[in-house]
Amino acid sequence: MPLGTLDRDPPPFFRQGQSALSKLAVFSALALFLMVADARFKMMQPLRVGLAAVLYPVQWLALQPIQLVQGGGQYFSSLRSAQTAKEEAFKKLGLLAQRANQVEQLALENERLRKLLGLRERLQSGGMAAQVLYDAADPYTRKVVIDRGLADKVSLGSPVVDEQGVIGQVTRVYPLVSEVTLLTDRDHAIPVLNTRTGARGVAFGDTSTHADAMELRFMAANADVTVGDLLTTSGVDGVYPPGLPVARIEKVERRVDAVFARIYCVPLGLVAGASHVMVLEPVTAQIAPRPVPEPSAASGKKGAAK
Repeated sequence: MPLGTLDRDPPPFFRQGQSALSKLAVFSALALFLMVADARFKMMQPLRVGLAAVLYPVQWLALQPIQLVQGGGQYFSSLRSAQTAKEEAFKKLGLLAQRANQVEQLALENERLRKLLGLRERLQSGGMAAQVLYDAADPYTRKVVIDRGLADKVSLGSPVVDEQGVIGQVTRVYPLVSEVTLLTDRDHAIPVLNTRTGARGVAFGDTSTHADAMELRFMAANADVTVGDLLTTSGVDGVYPPGLPVARIEKVERRVDAVFARIYCVPLGLVAGASHVMVLEPVTAQIAPRPVPEPSAASGKKGAAK
């Protein structure tokens, strides 16, 4: 065969078509167009939804082994925590039973002593259950709103407690709701009693250390206060009944150049996450009002002279 008749073109297997650079430019422009069109006009949203619907069974099947392993681990961990909680509950039940027996004996002795000394009976405060609806709108205060108001005969200044201790005081009363100022509010103060020493003091809300904290102020630098002391309501303010748990001493700072010690406390009540509370009646509703001083003779003579 003559050489001129040979086909000089490469066989189809070796044909390259368009150059790699031109393909890169075309597909890059197409990808850029699709990204802009999807970002501005959501053109790929139907396709994305369809792919998600098609791939959901596959994803669900792929996640089943992982969820099975996680569920098994959570089951065993929750079982261990439940057993631990059960043991702690039995221990607390035994301690509470022992304390209940002691309380009955002490209450009997207290009643006999009061009768012997001719003292009046200790004040008992009634209460009503309430639910916390939401936090107050002001971010610089520590207040919550409860679902009890004037319609439920809530009084201004009523103490609010939970199952662990005092959490605050009613400061505003509306027809259907009330506003409760928590113990950790910077403008709130509550008279307290150190159950170990019997010393009285005043605890204020303090957020300098952490969000839910209190400070026992105006205590001398050499005062007998230690970490772990329990603070309860003293009952001398005419608002809180005596003996309600308030806080526990967390930290004591004594300085040589300072007259007062810096005493930080942690409230016992769940001030940050309480959902159900008890609103008590103020002690002032059960005691006689303060007598009005009579006008003196000198003031009467002045009035007569005029």
